[in-house]
Amino acid sequence: MLTVYMWVIIAQAVLSWVNPDPYNPIVRIIRQVTDPVLFQIRRRIPTVFGGIDFSPIIVLLGIIFLQEFLVKSLFQLGRMM
Repeated sequence: MLTVYMWVIIAQAVLSWVNPDPYNPIVRIIRQVTDPVLFQIRRRIPTVFGGIDFSPIIVLLGIIFLQEFLVKSLFQLGRMM
């Protein structure tokens, strides 16, 4: 599930470069799914430097951290029990 969300974040970042029709149903779904998380990052950390928004990168790094460290650690812990 985290991998799917990672691809949705990447799609949102690409969409922000091309400025698509905001009434397109796909664009609306992607924004509805990603905006709450990106808003929380933008609110807590100043992520815009020189007009570039780094909040998707921070979210992607967080997802990678969850996949590589937390999930694998929980699987290993579960095997030991």
